[in-house]
Amino acid sequence: MIALILVRGSAAAEGSGQPGGWARSVRGTQPAVRHGTGAVAYLRIVALTWSALQVIASGTMQTIELGRTGQQVSQLALGAMQMGNATGERESAGILDRYLEIGGSFIDTADCYEWWARPGSRGGESEELLGRWLRGRRERVFLATKGSALPVHSPELWAADGTPDWELARRTFAGAGAATLRAALDGSLRRLGTDHIDLYYIHVDDRSTPLAETLETLAGFVQAGKVRYLGWSNVRTWRLERIRGLCERNGWPVPVAVQQQHSYLRPRGGLDHASIVGPEQLDYLRDNDDQTLVAYSPILKGVYDDARRRAEHWMMESYAGADTDARIAAVTAVAAEAGVTPNQLVLAWLLHQTSPRVLPLIGPRTREQFENLIPALDVKLGEDQLARLDAAGA
Repeated sequence: MIALILVRGSAAAEGSGQPGGWARSVRGTQPAVRHGTGAVAYLRIVALTWSALQVIASGTMQTIELGRTGQQVSQLALGAMQMGNATGERESAGILDRYLEIGGSFIDTADCYEWWARPGSRGGESEELLGRWLRGRRERVFLATKGSALPVHSPELWAADGTPDWELARRTFAGAGAATLRAALDGSLRRLGTDHIDLYYIHVDDRSTPLAETLETLAGFVQAGKVRYLGWSNVRTWRLERIRGLCERNGWPVPVAVQQQHSYLRPRGGLDHASIVGPEQLDYLRDNDDQTLVAYSPILKGVYDDARRRAEHWMMESYAGADTDARIAAVTAVAAEAGVTPNQLVLAWLLHQTSPRVLPLIGPRTREQFENLIPALDVKLGEDQLARLDAAGA
């Protein structure tokens, strides 16, 4: 791959009344060349490492089919959870614009994002920001949002220091009752400034509401044209099968996407977690390829690149053990061979998965983080590399 870089002409040329010249530079050692008359522009050789060249030149986005719907979406989804809070308006717009520029189309948010960012918040900041950005761009975006996870408002949701009480939030989430979902969807449509949602998820599986009530309500959304496709998140495999059965018996639309936490590392043995994909769920999705696995936290908050972060991050509690140690070693070795970072390699590995097909959902907080992930789109792993990665473990 040859990286072609456009380099702006000298400051003197730009200030002379003449247009600043654009010169082309390829990776190499050619000397600077003076050209033109009047204003002076230079072909400047830019010293960049190969990894930096990849960040600038890479990013070949492909599309995949969502379930068996015929709907094509970009192979890499962009999560907007932190947009409107940790990621400000300008930085968010830069990430979103760049995502569209490289061929991205699949943008994910939720009505509860990001209530925990500040005391008193009722969420919705992410949807509001996206609503402003989507003006004039809506037809270029496959838009996903979620309902059911926003906790019932209470001052007790935050401690005196502003820390959210997650246990209370889990006990008091809004749920998936008919009236709750109708209000949630209408609120999302208003904040996003659109008349329909392309993919609407139940964000947190609600075991206290009869499934038939939830599914009939969702079917009504589709029939009314407010929602095109349905999905489920943070859900156990047996519930997915029950959902499918009820839908098929009643003629309701079957969910076409399942959004779960999934990465290269495997959860530690004995872990029972509704949100993390395990062997049983992988088997189920292999046999039911009309449901696409949308993998959130695909690089586990970036722990593959940073041993210290890996040792300290709370997320690793679900993965610690000999199996993880062996797989980290495999990722590190293959990444070095491929000339990419371990985070990039893990994302590339997920993109190579075909049974079940995996659609990674990234959630960069900064433009730099986003740019550092783009090269994964162009990483081609050989059969031997894939076999070594797959076989690694205790």
